[in-house]
Parts: sequence; C-alpha cells; structure tokens
Amino acid sequence: MSASHHRPPSEHEQREDALTPSAMFPGTSFVTSPHLGTVTKLGLLSSLYLSQGLPFGFFTQALPVLLRHQGLSLPAIGLSHLLALPWALKFLWAPYMDRHGSARWGLRRGYILPLQCLSAGLLLSLALPETTVSTQVLFAAVLGVNLLAATQDVATDGLAVTLLSPSERGWGNGVQVAAYRVGMILGGGVMLAVFDAAGWRPTLVALGLMLLVATVPVALYREPPSEPPPRVSLGLGWWVRRPGAGTWLALLVVYKAGEALATGMLRTFLVDRGLTLTDIAWLLGGVGFTAGLVGALLGGSLVVKLGRKRALLLFGVIQATAVLLYALVSSGTVSGLPWLTAVCAVEHVASGMATAAVFTAMMDVCRPDHAATDYTVQASLVVLATGAAAALSGFSAQALGYTGHFLLAAALCVAGTLFVTVAFPPSHALTPGTPEVSP
Repeated sequence: MSASHHRPPSEHEQREDALTPSAMFPGTSFVTSPHLGTVTKLGLLSSLYLSQGLPFGFFTQALPVLLRHQGLSLPAIGLSHLLALPWALKFLWAPYMDRHGSARWGLRRGYILPLQCLSAGLLLSLALPETTVSTQVLFAAVLGVNLLAATQDVATDGLAVTLLSPSERGWGNGVQVAAYRVGMILGGGVMLAVFDAAGWRPTLVALGLMLLVATVPVALYREPPSEPPPRVSLGLGWWVRRPGAGTWLALLVVYKAGEALATGMLRTFLVDRGLTLTDIAWLLGGVGFTAGLVGALLGGSLVVKLGRKRALLLFGVIQATAVLLYALVSSGTVSGLPWLTAVCAVEHVASGMATAAVFTAMMDVCRPDHAATDYTVQASLVVLATGAAAALSGFSAQALGYTGHFLLAAALCVAGTLFVTVAFPPSHALTPGTPEVSP
C-alpha cells in the first residue's frame, strides 16, 4: 500500500474521504484485494487496459489513414466510427455480468480471459488471406472486436473499482489511461509503420500476438471469491431515480465531445497535409506515445492534489487550448512539421490529463456492489457522446474546412469545461446518502 496509509490524513484527504463508497453508502462493504500491493494492482490493470487499446488503436488511428489513402470520403470515414457502437451499448449487459460469473475463474477474470483470447483469435484470422481483406469483411471484424473488447471492459472496470482503494484511484486511473494510450499507439502508430514496411499479414499477426502476450498477467492472477450483489437497483433505473444524476451524466456527455470531434478528423488532416504513413506513424507513435503517457500519469497524480472539480476545470481549459492550436496549424498561422509535432504533443498531454480526471470522478460515484454496472453506465455515455462527435466530424470538416472544424471543436471543449461548475453543486444540494462528486 502507499505511504499515505501510514500517516494521519490531511484536511484535503479528509474531504476526499467523503467520496469513498463506505462514506457514500453506509452499511455497504467495499471489497478490495489487500493481498496485492499497489504496484501489482497497477501492473495488472495496465496489461488489461493495454489489451483494449491495441485493437482499438488500430481501428481508430491506422484504419482512417488507410481508408483515406484508398480514396474514401471524409463523411464515410467519419461514419466508420459508428462501428464502435458496442462501447456505447455495453451498459445493457453489464448488470448480468455483475451478478453472474464463474466460481472457478472469478467473477471478473472469468469474462476477461476468454474474451481477450477471442479478440486475439479474430485479429489473427484477418491475417489468413494473402492480400488485404475486403472493406466489408474488415468492417465486420472491427464490429466483432469492438463487441468483445467492450464486454471485456465491463469486467475490467468492475475489477478496477473493487481492486483499487480510494487513495489509489488517482494513480490507478492515470495508469489506466496511460496503458490504454500506449495500446492505442502500439496498435495505431506503430502498426501503421509496420503496415507501410511489411504489409497486411505481418501487421495483423503482430497485433494478435501482442494481445496474447498482454493476456498473461490476468491469466496468472487469482481473483478472490465474491458473493453476487442483490438483485436491486441495477442499470439505468438507479441513475434515473438518483437526485442530481441528470446533471452529472450530462457532464459526461459534453466534457470530452469537443475533443472527440477534433480528433475524429486528425488522421485525415495529417494525410491531406501530405504526411507519409511513416511520418504519421512517428507523429502518433513517438510523440503521441510519450506525450499521452506523461499526460495520463500527470493527470492521475494531480487529481488527488487538486480535487476532482478543480482538476476537471484546469484540464478542460488545457484541452480546449490544445484543440485551438490545431486550428492555428490548419489555417497556416503556424506551419511546418515542428509546429505540428508540438501541437500533437500538447493535445495528447491534455487529453490524457482530462481523461484521468473524469475517470477518477466516475469511480467515486459507483456503488461497490454494482461497480461494473455503475461505471459502465457512465462510460457508455462518454463513448456514446465521443462516438457521435467522431461520426459527425467528417461532415463538419467537409462543411467548414479543417480550420473551422477545429474552431468549432475548441468551442465545444470550452462549453464542456464551463459545465463542470454546474455539475458539481454544493454538498447541501445533494440528497443525504447521495455520492458527493466534488471535494
């Protein structure tokens, strides 16, 4: 455990304690895994979120570039983001996964292991044809992998909420976002470079094998037995009846939508700027890897010191500024690969910080007995909002041009940040027993 457990809590930590499940839900037990050290917990979660980022990075970062090179229109590429729909709908089957699991393999691990193996198998099967598969088959595979990965994410999020103590959540979410981004960079930028150098089959084989290697830690993990939660207040019903939930869920919809609108056309913007596949792979793989990792870890550490509300406000402002910088580059106000590299680095740092902060706040409002369901409902809204924004990004870029598109996205980022002040009401405005979502 961290050193904070061996000294008296500070005033700020006492305020943060009000966010813990035991304080929010008196009489409800919060099960963690005390036999695991913090480093071991973070290592296990890193491998799981890296596993999700690998295929998702390939389909969201590398695929748009490849499709653009094949001549697909911006609206068509934007609409391909709808293949991530399972990530928005996973809340429908999350309650079932909260209640039913394998007694032998573990409530969460019993889902994670087979789902990751199936995902790896599907990716490896795409490498069987000697040439690139048809667009229709590729899109069907994307949908299938997204379905498997989204279902695995339900179990992984439930494991993370119960595995991490409240004092570990800031770092836990920082590591989560960092690992996911590393997976996206490996699956997107690095695999794009592999594709450019070696072609389709080696790319898919490498992707599938990396996913199998990332499955080893959870295969070695032994999940403690747990009792299924009572069959009450599952899914959306509990959120609908909960005072103040509407405002909080609205924040989850708007906070990341602006950035998603901007980055939905980032890869095509780089292609249209004349960058080669290798240039894009370096920009996203090298710069994106380093900056995203720094941003996620920095955000995860600062959210504990700043508090959830202040972190969301500060990181939201940085996120809006980063998107605005893309508008400056696209307008020609600043130009050249060095400027584009710097802007890409700033955007990845900002995105990692903002994501770590909102994920930590989402954990705070989960009921311990229904961790997978409660977190999934919130995560599904985030995915639905960002997916819709990404799907519309092609129409925005075509109608407004890249500069107008990035300006619109920056304005939406500002609006989402301002909404934080509304979504964090004073504690007296909340019904007793309702989770506090601000320090």
